[in-house]
Amino acid sequence: MFLVMTMESLARRERPEQRLDEGLLGRVGRGDLTALESLYLQTEKAVYALALSILRNPDDAQDVTQEVYLKVRAAAHLYVPQGKPLAWLFTITRNLCRDLQRVQARTGQAPDGLEDDVRFSYVSDPTDRLVLEAALKTLGEDERQVVLLHAVSGLRHREIARDLGLPLSTVLSRYSRALKKLKRCLSEEGVRL
Repeated sequence: MFLVMTMESLARRERPEQRLDEGLLGRVGRGDLTALESLYLQTEKAVYALALSILRNPDDAQDVTQEVYLKVRAAAHLYVPQGKPLAWLFTITRNLCRDLQRVQARTGQAPDGLEDDVRFSYVSDPTDRLVLEAALKTLGEDERQVVLLHAVSGLRHREIARDLGLPLSTVLSRYSRALKKLKRCLSEEGVRL
């Protein structure tokens, strides 16, 4: 069982620096569905990872992700270019997650786990998935966001810092602290690292 090493290797995969074309939002605002599709394809993993890090429920995260793009389609004409289109999507995502959490708190619904999440399909053993879920629960929300944005959506630390509006050093320290917590939790569970 090499859960942390698997997450680290996924996070380290090489990919070129990609900047989201801010013009896509303007085109979406004018009703261009091709631009919406392109925006979705470029940002869906990052939006989902953020929603999952907040909600801790793959089904709810998928629902919020879809709702984000419905909101974007309806409100893209209001977007003011500031060089941070992904940060705008993250703001919408966080707000929708908070709304859902408020509704769930009122109705008494508890979030489920990660066991059926296709984003963690590289963890084939059901026991490993349960261990991953337990390990992720030991992280604070800020740490979980950084780990999932880095490991699941493949964003680099400097991209995460830019899109969350945080200093790079903060993102790096959260990631480092999270990996230490994950390693400690997994070693306590008897997972060989």
